[in-house]
Amino acid sequence: MKKSELTKMRLLEASGRAFRREGYSGIGVDSIAKDAGVTSGAFYAHMKSKNDAFRAALIAGLEEVLSALTAYRETHGDQWPIAFAEYYLGHDHRLDLEGVCAMTSLTPDVVRADPEVRSEYVTLMERIVNEIAKHLPGDGPTQDREAKAWAFLSALIGGLTLARAIGPGAAADEVERASKAAALGVIGFPAA
Repeated sequence: MKKSELTKMRLLEASGRAFRREGYSGIGVDSIAKDAGVTSGAFYAHMKSKNDAFRAALIAGLEEVLSALTAYRETHGDQWPIAFAEYYLGHDHRLDLEGVCAMTSLTPDVVRADPEVRSEYVTLMERIVNEIAKHLPGDGPTQDREAKAWAFLSALIGGLTLARAIGPGAAADEVERASKAAALGVIGFPAA
């Protein structure tokens, strides 16, 4: 791998960690560059702006979700929604500020992002929903399956967001259990 490709990869990884941990307004270009082990000048040689870094981190994070869905289906077969919900709402994922899913950690900043970023976000979220809908058990119209997929995701993302805000403890554990039951129930699975 060329040095410039390695630098860009390190900047993308550092951007993803920083935006997940601190949010868009909580981090600056200098901090991202420092975390990547490069200068701010190197940052601008690879990314046009902080917005460009956020866009790249968001896209990479949502692509990770698509890959994870495939991996969960391959590993767990028809029971993949249960395994995915258990991981997604699980204690370790909840407490991993730098590695938590982009759907949970970056979505709030998309609300304030420019129209291009929001448009790419919508496109990727629709791909995620379509992927979930295609692999839900049972039959039914595509529209119904997509509605169930949106509800499944909403319960997971909302539950994880709320549990993270509450912090460790019994209340967060209860949010985890209730959100998992809601997410799985909406797609026809009993809570595990």
